[in-house]
Amino acid sequence: MAPETKISARDVDFYYGRTKALKGISLDIHSKQVTALIGPSGCGKSTFIRLLNRMNDLIPGSKVQGSILMDGLDINHPKTDVVELRRRVGMVFQKPNPFPKSIYDNMAYGLVIGGIRDRDIIEQRVVTSLKKAALYDDVKDRLHDSALMLSGGQQQRLCIARCLVVEPEVILFDEPCASLDPISTRKIEELILELKQDYTIAIVTHNMQQAARVSDYTAFMYLGELVEYDRTERMFTVPKERMTEEYLSGKFG
Repeated sequence: MAPETKISARDVDFYYGRTKALKGISLDIHSKQVTALIGPSGCGKSTFIRLLNRMNDLIPGSKVQGSILMDGLDINHPKTDVVELRRRVGMVFQKPNPFPKSIYDNMAYGLVIGGIRDRDIIEQRVVTSLKKAALYDDVKDRLHDSALMLSGGQQQRLCIARCLVVEPEVILFDEPCASLDPISTRKIEELILELKQDYTIAIVTHNMQQAARVSDYTAFMYLGELVEYDRTERMFTVPKERMTEEYLSGKFG
């Protein structure tokens, strides 16, 4: 039985000015599964996931065509509440980006901006999210210290916890381990596998071994096009397209 579809993209084109960066992308992201996007640098992976919470709206002269539905609703409809969409579809970036505030204030910021004032609710959500991000035990005695004092791996887990605290439904990871050491990378991968019990996840990665370890589905992109999309195990063992096979075997990329 196929898992439920959370986000459905159909015939999506995206332009930076006159440059067509994505060409006819059709792809389903399944509920409470991990979907990996792989491919060489500049192939459109990050551009695509940034369409899913309309981060590309911030780029002057950008334009999207085609359909992107979340729970059956068009996220590009003029009446879509973009702030609410970005709460529902959180994002963790390549480089950890904690605010120059305390660990606690990093966590509470999104709740306060969202209108929550009850300190008990804020504290409960902060603690719960830090625990989900496997960070609470590391920081419980220094919540009022600067987040910038944390290690790189801890900062990235803080950014994940900060994403979780506003209770998203989807989490987008854009190369979340690119700047981390192998031990921190392993912790983030273990965390992703735990989080998929409750969240729908899409991850952009250059690391094919990482895609194989953490994802249920994999999309291989090249020069703005979707070459192949399938269950990860199937794609990595019996890819349908010759280009996929060549990329996975290291012949290019």
